[in-house]
Amino acid sequence: MVVTEKVKLPDDSELASPELNVPYPVLQAASFYMGKKCEWERNEFMLCKEEEKDARVCLKEGKALTACGLEFFKQLKKNCREDFEQYVTCLERSSGTMEFSECRKTQEVVDKCILDKLNIERPAFGYFCETKIHDSQRPKPKYQPVEFPDALPPLPEGKPEHSAKFGNRSYFS
Repeated sequence: MVVTEKVKLPDDSELASPELNVPYPVLQAASFYMGKKCEWERNEFMLCKEEEKDARVCLKEGKALTACGLEFFKQLKKNCREDFEQYVTCLERSSGTMEFSECRKTQEVVDKCILDKLNIERPAFGYFCETKIHDSQRPKPKYQPVEFPDALPPLPEGKPEHSAKFGNRSYFS
């Protein structure tokens, strides 16, 4: 992307936000629960990015999503740490691709702990692929899509058509 002096970049103070400093296996193990817990914030952020076509406008929504993730991991650490660590260890060591199928017993223990203590039920397979309606409180975006006219104007009426040089025209219609 080319940036000129007309492009306003956010200040460092606008970008300052605590980060999720967790390794990939922990994110892999917590993905379903975190996705369910922070679903509204995630949908708000993704809707903003899609509507505005500029991620700089969505810094507030991104910070809210990060804060939700941090709060989720704090609650997880406080309530289900030991069970969750066993689950992460199982995912890391059972296969090279961290497949969930090898760790169903430890997953069941974590599911029960998270449901009992955090009141988050593990979503069913395919839950995040379902179509959902997100009712946002943000105002409608200022961006309006540009409508392009048809590339070719229609042929004028009454203009004679010549026979095709390389075969029948009706072959393609």
